[in-house]
Amino acid sequence: MLFTRVSLYGALALMLCAAPSVRAQASTPPPPIERFFNHATFTGGILSPDGRYLAARTSAPGQRRALAVIDLQNNTGKVVASHADADVDAIQWVNGKRLIFNFDDNKVGQGDTYHAPGLFAVNADGSELLQLVDRGYDSSTSRTAAKLLPWHTFMLAQTGAQDSDFVYVRNVARKSDNRTTRVELLRLNTRTGRAQPVSRPVADVSNWLLDQNGEPRLATGQVGDTVLVHYLDPASKQWRKLTSFKAYDTSSEAIEPIKFGPDGTLYVVANNGKDTSAVYRFDFATGKINPEPLLSTPGYDFDGTVLTSRTKLLGMLFTTDATSVEWFDPDMKAIQQTVDQLLPATVNLVGPPPKHSQTPWLLVTAYSDVIPTSFYLYNRDTRQLSKAGESYAGIDPKLMGRQQPLRYKARDGLEIPALLTLPPGDKKNGLPLVVLVHGGPWVRGSTWGWNPQSQFLASRGYAVLEPDFRGSTGFGTAHYKAGFKQWGLAMQNDVADGVRWAIDKGLVDPKRVCIAGASYGGYATLMGLINDPDLYKCGVDWVGVTDINLMYGSANHTSDMSDEWKRYGMPEMIGDQVKDAAQLKATSPIEQAARIKQPLLLAYGGADVRVPIDHGTRFHSAVKRTNPNVEWVEYPDEGHGFYLPKNSIDFWSRVERFLDKNIGKGAAL
Repeated sequence: MLFTRVSLYGALALMLCAAPSVRAQASTPPPPIERFFNHATFTGGILSPDGRYLAARTSAPGQRRALAVIDLQNNTGKVVASHADADVDAIQWVNGKRLIFNFDDNKVGQGDTYHAPGLFAVNADGSELLQLVDRGYDSSTSRTAAKLLPWHTFMLAQTGAQDSDFVYVRNVARKSDNRTTRVELLRLNTRTGRAQPVSRPVADVSNWLLDQNGEPRLATGQVGDTVLVHYLDPASKQWRKLTSFKAYDTSSEAIEPIKFGPDGTLYVVANNGKDTSAVYRFDFATGKINPEPLLSTPGYDFDGTVLTSRTKLLGMLFTTDATSVEWFDPDMKAIQQTVDQLLPATVNLVGPPPKHSQTPWLLVTAYSDVIPTSFYLYNRDTRQLSKAGESYAGIDPKLMGRQQPLRYKARDGLEIPALLTLPPGDKKNGLPLVVLVHGGPWVRGSTWGWNPQSQFLASRGYAVLEPDFRGSTGFGTAHYKAGFKQWGLAMQNDVADGVRWAIDKGLVDPKRVCIAGASYGGYATLMGLINDPDLYKCGVDWVGVTDINLMYGSANHTSDMSDEWKRYGMPEMIGDQVKDAAQLKATSPIEQAARIKQPLLLAYGGADVRVPIDHGTRFHSAVKRTNPNVEWVEYPDEGHGFYLPKNSIDFWSRVERFLDKNIGKGAAL
C-alpha cells in the first residue's frame, strides 16, 4: 500500500485562519532576550510502558533540574531523583515501575565539564536508587569504579522490551586515533548493575537496532569508505551480512534501517533509484527492499520514524516543510481529528500508545510558527486535554513573526527551499533583512515552527530568510550532490540569489541586509561578504570555518572529525588538498580576508573541538589588518555553539546592538 504525503503548507495556511490574531500594537515592547535564550523550561514527558505514570524533568528558577514522576491514576506526583550539583538530562522507562536517567550540568560550558553523564536507576516511587555508570573521566579516581561501568557507557536511544529489569546500553570506546569510536552493546541489569556484552559481527560497529521484542537485531559499521549492515539471525544466533554500500555516496543500494514492525518487518529508508528517499519494507529472503514504498513525501526525503503498537503498524511521524503524523490506523486517525479540534491553532503530534498500555493516556506535542512547543496529556475515554507544560514560558504569540515556507530559483535554475519569517506588525515591505545560513552544511536547515533565533530577530523588526542551499539534505539526491565542491561557489550564490529574490519582491530594503550563521553558516557569512560586497552591509560569524585546509588539520590544530571523513568524504564533497588547491585558496576566508570591508562580528568557543578556535584567531588576525570594524568575542568555556544561557544572552545582545547600528534603526544609511 502506498501512502503519499505532500507539503503541509496548504493545510497550514488554512489552519492559520483559525489562529489568534498576531498583530502587535506599535507601542508594545519586544519580549526580553531571556525569553528566547534561557534553557527550555519544560521538554516534555515520557509515559510509562503501562501508561500509568508520567516521568518528566522539572525545575524552579535558579534550581537544578530534577526527575519527577506523576501517578496519573491517583493524580499525585513527587520528585524521585535530584542532585545538588547536576541536572537530570535524559530519562527512559525500564519497565512499568523503574526508570534510568543521566545528568548534565546546566551551569558549565563544554570546556568546564568535569563529569560524564553517568547512568542511574530508580523506582517510580523514588526507592532503590542505584548508580550504574561512573561519572569520572579518570576511573582511577573513583572509589567505586570497580563496581560501576566505565564513564563512556551511555543510554541507548531505543527502548528494550520494557518488561524486565534489563536495558541495553552503549559502551563507546575510543579507537587509536582518539577521534573515532567503536560501540559495544551491553545488556545491563538495572537492579544489580551487572552487564554482559553482546557479540558483534565486526570490530567497528557504530550503530545498533533493536527488534520488535527489544532485542539486538542489526549492527552497522564502517570499514574504509564502505558501510556494512549485519543481521543477527534469530534461529542460528549468528551474524550475517545483510548489505553494504559506499559511505559518502547516495545510491540505490544504500539503506537506512529505522525500525522493526510488530510482525518482524524491517522498515528502511532508501532512494531505490529515485531522487528522493522513502520508506520501504525490507525482504530478508531476497536481501532487497520491496519495490513499492510504504510512504513517500514528494519533493522531500523521508525524515521520521514508524509508529507502532504491540500488534500493528499505526502510522508515521515525518517532516516535509513541517513535522506531522500520518495515521494508517482508523482509531488513531479519529483521535488526531479530535485533538486538532481542541487545539486548532497548532500542529499537533499525537504520540502512539505506550508499549504495554493499560490506561487511556496519550502524549500530544503541539507547536506553530508563533507558539513554542507545548505538551499535553489526552484522555481517550473522556476526550479531554490537560496541559503538561511548555518549552518557553512567557512567549506571547502576538509579538512573534509569521513564517512561511517558500521556494525560489537560483541563477542556474535550481529550486531552493527556504523559510521566511516576517516581523510582527503591518509593515511588510522595505524591511531590514538577516539571511541566516545553517551549518553542516550536509544537513537540513530549520523547518516550519517556532525557533528562538529567527523569532528573536523578527521581534526586533528584522525579516529573516533561511535558505536550504544546494548541498542541504532532505530535498533529494540532485539537490544534495549539487553542493559537492561548491563551498564559496554555487552554494554561496544560492544564498545571494535568495536575498535578491526578497529584494525583487519588495520585501527587503537592499541597503539593509546582513548575513549571519554558525559553523558552515559562519563560513558562508565570510564568503558572502567577499563574493557579494554590494549585497551585504554586515556579517555575523559564530564558530565558523575560516579555511578548508584547516579542516584537514595542522601542526597546532586538530578537530574531532574522523580520519575516514578526511580521507574519503572531504576530498570528494568539499575539495582535495592537492587536486583542488587553487579552488581551496580562492574560497578561503583567511586567504581572502583583505577583501572584507564591511562591519563584522566574530564569536568563537575556546573549547570547540569541531571548529577549533584557531579558525577564529587566525582569521581575526588577518581581517583586522585592513578592516577596523571587526568585533571579536571569545567564550573560553564554550564549544561548537553556545550552551550556557548567560553566554547565549550575551552573544545575542551583541548581535542586537550590531544589527541596530548597521542595518537597524540606529544605522546611518
